[in-house]
Amino acid sequence: MLAFDDADDWDDPMLVKAGGGVVIRPGPAGMPEIVVVHRPGYDDWTLPKGKLQDESESGEKAALREVEEETGFRCRLGDPVGTTRYIDHKGRDKIARYWEMRRIAGRFRPNDEVDQLRWLTVAEALELLSYEHDRELLRQWEAALARPARSAR
Repeated sequence: MLAFDDADDWDDPMLVKAGGGVVIRPGPAGMPEIVVVHRPGYDDWTLPKGKLQDESESGEKAALREVEEETGFRCRLGDPVGTTRYIDHKGRDKIARYWEMRRIAGRFRPNDEVDQLRWLTVAEALELLSYEHDRELLRQWEAALARPARSAR
């Protein structure tokens, strides 16, 4: 299981904070498929995520809310995936925490914020994603999945 890095500056009040999801389903030949969304306002492909509504909203709640807003999927929250940190389109320092998620209900309907959704293997997503920080998050997640599980001591 992955965990968030305690040094990721989540408590820094100057950072824009966001929560997001790596929404997973079983794919061909046992390879997981994940959701990647297209935002027409930025003409980019990214993982579903969004800003916390206020300081009282947790990253987990923001992640579930934003994934549902962008994809139409109500999801079950899973293990932490990791954190990205980057400068957003307004020049602000932004940090986003991601969790594994599995769809439990809902369906995608194009909207003003997200007009396309694709289920892709990690390899396909790495080719399509617009941002290196998204690609690096997926590479780390995929590497963690490939490691043998440690036995409890």
